[in-house]
Amino acid sequence: MTGRPGRTSRTGRGGGQASAGELLELVRSGRAVTRGALQQSTGLSRATVGHRLDRLFRAGWLREGAGGPVDSPLGGRPSITLEFDDSHAVVLAADLETRHARAAVLSLTGEILAEHSGTLVIQHGPDAVLGELGRWFAELLEKAGRRAAEVCGVGLAVPGPVDTETGRVVQPPIMPGWDGYDIRGRMARAFTEHTGAPPVPVLVDNDANLMAYGEQRTGHPDCSAFVLVKVSTGIGAGVVVDGSIYRGIDGGAGDIGHIRVGAEAQCRCGSYGCLAAVASGGAVARKLAESGVPAASGSDVRDLLASGHPEAAAVAREAGRMVGDVLATVVTLLNPGVLMIAGDLAGTPFLTGVRELLYQRALPRSTAHLDVVTSRLGERAGLIGAGALVVEHLYAPERVEERLLALGV
Repeated sequence: MTGRPGRTSRTGRGGGQASAGELLELVRSGRAVTRGALQQSTGLSRATVGHRLDRLFRAGWLREGAGGPVDSPLGGRPSITLEFDDSHAVVLAADLETRHARAAVLSLTGEILAEHSGTLVIQHGPDAVLGELGRWFAELLEKAGRRAAEVCGVGLAVPGPVDTETGRVVQPPIMPGWDGYDIRGRMARAFTEHTGAPPVPVLVDNDANLMAYGEQRTGHPDCSAFVLVKVSTGIGAGVVVDGSIYRGIDGGAGDIGHIRVGAEAQCRCGSYGCLAAVASGGAVARKLAESGVPAASGSDVRDLLASGHPEAAAVAREAGRMVGDVLATVVTLLNPGVLMIAGDLAGTPFLTGVRELLYQRALPRSTAHLDVVTSRLGERAGLIGAGALVVEHLYAPERVEERLLALGV
């Protein structure tokens, strides 16, 4: 979570500066975890801090922790620390791929409480897919021992460009029937249909964006420019700058799979010569199938690579070289500290190919402080990122004020 130390522009209930939401943000970020530290950070009086905190305690969002160190040389009682109470609610998250999906119940701090993965075909359309997800979520809540009333929101990762203002995908090449569909509304209805609970907020974002968000927050929180490239059925990139997802003006940032590389192959978007048409998991599978190796998808290629299949390794390495050529431009433009390769092809052969062309084509200055790595969270990255997106949205200072008022505290 990105912090805003010292901000005093927001007003809370009852007037004054530094709202209850901003106090909660200071506690959640660890920048101020005692009443005295909150007074010092915000300039509020002891009584006003106490009033703001009382609202958060009554909502069940804060709890008292252990006593902190005694700051005064004269001794005295240790300060009681404040903690975000992550037990008061849970988040639902799902990561959709073309033929497979993963769903989970998560705590507010990102711990997976229950998880399920299985076949879910994106081409069956949003109504059927989201309806089935509603059923999965109901079963997962029962498995986790949590009530539907405890769910504060749902996060969805989808394999296409998303207008985050509306939550609708925009001209997705591999999601037929989803263009402009009201994903938020259908998911909220499916949740209610299968759990009986009132609808909850639904947030939708691109899968590579949410994978990048989950990986950056979990493993590279100090990296101010982070790029993740997912190579599976298609190729997409997620970019996190200063702790926030960079989406461009309408959600199209990172769609590097449709950069033209001069090849003759036709892409699923209808154009010719796209990077995804020659270097994605699907493209590698087609090349292997043409040479007699049984492979129909990126997941088949992943299995072949895991078994050490030499021809699969050679084709994956060549695909990595083509992606590395494009990433040289990406790295020169963004100057990231971490470039992470994820997805079906994220193994040694592909990574070797990426490094060969990347370091050959990019300026030495652009790669001098660059770490090229593979995913740490693996298949859970999208889930972790989707859960974090919901939490950061619902517990942002301005949203906290709205929710506290709705709770009557």
